[in-house]
Amino acid sequence: MGVLNVTPDSFSDGGRFLDPGAAAAHGLALVEAGAAVLDVGGESTRPGAAPVPADEELARVLPVVERLVAECRVPVSVDTSKAVVARAALDAGASVVNDVTAGRGDPDMLATVARASAGYVLMHMLGEPRTMQDTPRYDDVVAEVGDFLLDRLDAARGAGIHEGALCADPGIGFGKRVRDNVDLLAHLDALVARVGVPVIVGTSRKSFLGTLLGQAGVRGGDDPAGQAREDATLATVTWAVDHGARYVRVHDVGPAADAVRLLAGMADADAEAAA
Repeated sequence: MGVLNVTPDSFSDGGRFLDPGAAAAHGLALVEAGAAVLDVGGESTRPGAAPVPADEELARVLPVVERLVAECRVPVSVDTSKAVVARAALDAGASVVNDVTAGRGDPDMLATVARASAGYVLMHMLGEPRTMQDTPRYDDVVAEVGDFLLDRLDAARGAGIHEGALCADPGIGFGKRVRDNVDLLAHLDALVARVGVPVIVGTSRKSFLGTLLGQAGVRGGDDPAGQAREDATLATVTWAVDHGARYVRVHDVGPAADAVRLLAGMADADAEAAA
């Protein structure tokens, strides 16, 4: 899943793709690099981010969704927690809603997705982006995140969202300490087995990677520190896919797509040898 932020304040690429033409061109480049889904977001969900009014989010997202639906060959996802934005994007041709609030942010979201027969990604997050990193605490992060995802999956089913349309995201970096993120990745295979729907993992360029590497406050990009975080992203992508993730959400699609293809080839060779 290729990340396409049309925001001025996203932690990694905020402001780069505010122009709809530039955003659409970048989305098409992500597809050429190997993205199987494009995820368009008009509201930053970085730690400390302030909410964006729905009309502003719509103005950012809709022109890009419309262009991508017309020009690219892969499904387009809208990254939003607002039902009105989801509805407009789906009407414009998007086929997936990626909701960091798992339907808790807007009481109309689940019904909106169900009526459109759209795909739905629901994610675990403590609180909201503005406050989620203030004091996150867990007794058993893997069990608690699993409990939450199962509960929200039941809510989505109850609202009429089809089983085959559901996907779960443990929310790496969303209300998690560094240790929590590591624990979720370390036990990802158990979480995948427990939730019973495809799991998506998003670690791309996140701050816990910089912390683990002994770097603070670095951004993804061309600088050496940013490249180190890209390398760490690729390591977690490989780990996640090898431990059951169906999708990985990344900014730099090419290396991740190569890693996924390599793992698939190795798995095929292993299966042939076993046979």
